Amino acid sequence: MSNISSGIDDNKPSLFELVSEQQLRDLLEPSIRYLLAIITQRYPRYLIHIVNRFDEAYAIAMLLVERHYLKAWNGSFTENFYGIKRERVLTVNELPSTNRTAPGSLREATKLGELDSWKALFVIVGVPYLKRKLDDLYEINAGGAAHNLFTNYRPREEEPDENATATEKIMYKLKIGFRKAYPVINAAYYLSMLGFNLAYLFNKSYYHTPFDYMVGLRMRRLTEADHRAYELLKAKNRKPGLAPILSWWTMFSPKVFTRVILPKLLDSLKVLLPTSIFFLKFLEWWYASDFARQLSSKTSAAIELSRPSVPAPPPAEDKRKEASKKLVELPKDSKICAICSNEMTNPAAIQTGFVFCYPCAYRWIEEDVGPWCPITGAKLLGGSEGLRRIMV
Repeated sequence: MSNISSGIDDNKPSLFELVSEQQLRDLLEPSIRYLLAIITQRYPRYLIHIVNRFDEAYAIAMLLVERHYLKAWNGSFTENFYGIKRERVLTVNELPSTNRTAPGSLREATKLGELDSWKALFVIVGVPYLKRKLDDLYEINAGGAAHNLFTNYRPREEEPDENATATEKIMYKLKIGFRKAYPVINAAYYLSMLGFNLAYLFNKSYYHTPFDYMVGLRMRRLTEADHRAYELLKAKNRKPGLAPILSWWTMFSPKVFTRVILPKLLDSLKVLLPTSIFFLKFLEWWYASDFARQLSSKTSAAIELSRPSVPAPPPAEDKRKEASKKLVELPKDSKICAICSNEMTNPAAIQTGFVFCYPCAYRWIEEDVGPWCPITGAKLLGGSEGLRRIMV
């Protein structure tokens, strides 16, 4: 079936390669968002602003990465992973006149220029960013999941009264118009994608998406001439005498960082991506197979532990009296932790509503006193599980 889309042109990638590349690109954004959310739980002060503006931060980062790969390989990061590039579609008059079949001269004629690179960046980064923003805007204005479950559901939005300003009336009409028009626009978007995919599959079009057709760029496989051109580009950027003088001081200079260190970091993504995919697949196999459970059961069976003697817990009333002797006073300054009497860091709230440092509250409950409120002495159900961190 893949031969239908490639025909006799060996350099034309099949539709299934392009779909796989698109699926891999679509998986990058939610994967990075998930990893960033996990890391933010440990370092909220430094990363919370990036999480709140993740779409913009991700778009800027991808602009940097994709710009590098377009300049070096004429293709995006994921396209280069599949051995695919982008090239301009030439007319007959634009073909090299000296030798039209020479790979080097043909590559020079079809390689992306500065304007073509920015067009490709708009398709690779700009279009997905705008699509996500429009989807989020529609979810907010159209009711989201409630609208999908209940077709008669409409979000509560009051119509502006007679005293409303002209701007408020215009914004209200724009919201109503967007709510009605976006489903049609969204359906037209996916139908056009399907139409171009089918046309590309049966060799009726050079382009597999309408946006590639708009910017005049098509997908091709990387050739030996592309690899030779990349090696020449690396040799050109590698200035003689630069490597031996690298030190901890010169590494932080802007010129060395942009010309030497940053390109190497971006090139290393080609190794990082397949390595991470292999690692995730290995973890998926490990937890899904019986081998891990058998190994865990054998290890636990080989260790014989004597049954510990657990002393009888003291009565609850005695615990309450002991905790009441250690109660602390509420400080006048709300920024001071009542337990450590220092400025509050990493604040966390308990069930009674009081806020302390998270380490102080955790040690109070688990080690020092027990599940009792440091201020009122009330019982804290669930112990340290009831602690709730406060993002500031």
